[in-house]
Amino acid sequence: MRMLIAAVLATFVAPPLHADEVADALFTAADIALLGEVHDNPDHHLQQARIVTLMQPAALVFEMLTPAQVAAAEGVDRQDLAALAGALGWADSGWPDFQIYAPVFAAAPMAQLYGAGLPRAEARAAYSNGISDSFGAYSEAYGLTKDLPADQMQARLTLQFQAHCEAIPRESLTPMVALQRLRDAYLARAAMQALLETGGPVAVITGNGHARSDWGATALIRQLDAEITVIALGQSEDGQTPDGGFDLIIDSPGVDRGDPCDAFR
Repeated sequence: MRMLIAAVLATFVAPPLHADEVADALFTAADIALLGEVHDNPDHHLQQARIVTLMQPAALVFEMLTPAQVAAAEGVDRQDLAALAGALGWADSGWPDFQIYAPVFAAAPMAQLYGAGLPRAEARAAYSNGISDSFGAYSEAYGLTKDLPADQMQARLTLQFQAHCEAIPRESLTPMVALQRLRDAYLARAAMQALLETGGPVAVITGNGHARSDWGATALIRQLDAEITVIALGQSEDGQTPDGGFDLIIDSPGVDRGDPCDAFR
């Protein structure tokens, strides 16, 4: 199966192959599939649910959940989605409505859940102590002890600058880049733990920015163990390719969000 994935992907060059042009075996043969999304797009979650149904993963890893939330939901009937949402404390999490994520949970009710979210207290500690100390053991293996290459740092700062509607000075956004790196590491660590403990396959539900294969959690996993078969899916809107490298891309209609920069005016 690993040879199948390598052979198929090696046939193509950038831009990434669109998922409707490939065999679903690319997902079902993967050890870990990072399924990117734009968080508030319901169609993206339906696509994730479709792929999770195909994979029937042993583990589901969520950027949206902390380990404490997953522990709080232990023993809850996973097929009772309302009870699951309540046990997870989803309504207070700050993520989009649970109903658009519900199909993903329903697609693999027997999969082991893993929380890969960065808890707020640990995010605050990272500001004070640095991301390496915050992450703890194996921070070097996850790339947190080294400075980023200058070109990547500038690219990351530009993305943060744009995400904040150019309302915050670029030089003030360096801590935001550091936290993104820490979140990438949390996701990669949780995915690796899930694979080790369950044997896989593992589906990771996360934003496009973390799924990207050039510097996101996908890149970290590949650096940690080149023998692991990893697929990075990006999801676009209205044909606008997401930033970063991906193995596959699925396009869906966009969502009317108004002007997100109104909050900065």
